[in-house]
Amino acid sequence: MSEAIQTREGALILDSHKLSYHFDRVQAWEAGERIAPVSVDMSLTRSCSAMCSFCYAMMQESQARSSIKTDSALHLLDDFASIGIRSVSLVSDGESTLSKAYVPFIQHASELGIDVGNATNAWEFGEDKIDQVLPHMTWIRFTVAAGRPESYADIMYKGPEHTEVFDRAMKNIKYAVALKKRLNLPVTLGIQMVLMPHLKDEIIPFAQLGLDLGVDYAVIKHCSDDEQHTLGIDYSQYEGLHDLLTAAEDMSNEQTKVIVKWSKIRDGDKPTYSRFYGPQFLLQISGSGLVAPSGMFFNARYSKLHIGNFVEERFKDIWKSERYWRAMNYLASPSFDAQTMMGTLPIQHYVSAALDNHAKGIQRIQPGQDPKPMHVNFL
Repeated sequence: MSEAIQTREGALILDSHKLSYHFDRVQAWEAGERIAPVSVDMSLTRSCSAMCSFCYAMMQESQARSSIKTDSALHLLDDFASIGIRSVSLVSDGESTLSKAYVPFIQHASELGIDVGNATNAWEFGEDKIDQVLPHMTWIRFTVAAGRPESYADIMYKGPEHTEVFDRAMKNIKYAVALKKRLNLPVTLGIQMVLMPHLKDEIIPFAQLGLDLGVDYAVIKHCSDDEQHTLGIDYSQYEGLHDLLTAAEDMSNEQTKVIVKWSKIRDGDKPTYSRFYGPQFLLQISGSGLVAPSGMFFNARYSKLHIGNFVEERFKDIWKSERYWRAMNYLASPSFDAQTMMGTLPIQHYVSAALDNHAKGIQRIQPGQDPKPMHVNFL
């Protein structure tokens, strides 16, 4: 496991996994038991007002864009709690702050003891929502494509002249940072840049913006692509960005850590594993309610891996069903090859690589040691 980044509030792991701290699930999985995921990555809607050029969700079009009703979202959390899911990250394929279920979902998860994180562009993350949810959250990661207003608007919206979206996001992020400090909240606040190689000139301005905002971290990761290379990412081009990325990390100060996800940059577009074990531990659900093992499979061309929809039936019944386990077993079988039959670097990448090494005896997962890292329930 990669070395954790030491922050003022504890050890932060963004470039690896935390399976060691869920060793009970690893043991149960190895024994062939049907385990509940440790974490679920999902959205409360497929809608999003941004048009990010790097967004994988652009390649997941296959479902309706209507938001999930609040009752369905709360029942989902009840089912998560009943089977032992430990955290939920509102990321997936939509902007969850647009959903009417957003605030009650987070508050109910907190009541149930389920940790909640959220990735958002912050455009609709106004003061009222921030006041209601920030005390209940483990982390919030703001999507910030660039540190300069014109570049940000060009990458994330309709063109460089539309800097109003940048201004709105910065206002809301600053409010969240101030509220965290004023109430001494344990929530971690960060910004993230999804780096496409041709956007290298945005690396240093992005890092500087993180320092100016006073967030806890500013992370730079590289872009995922599908197996058809729809986004046209040339992963070899990341190799030439080493000096720029290192310079960005060197800008870190006591308040804000600039972090590069070096592991994914090194791994490129070909994983070391063929069997895809990760979804059993880290499941993804679409903002349409579709339950599929990974966001890589939301598109209609992967319909045989579409397990069900929690809007139409209870999630606990979906999880117990034979169709759920047929999908999981297929991905973990020789019939599936993660190197050729799915997109690059899914959210389950670190987990899948670790489980593959564990199963092969290359590097066995060991029980985690105290003190536990931050966000321990998010794999």
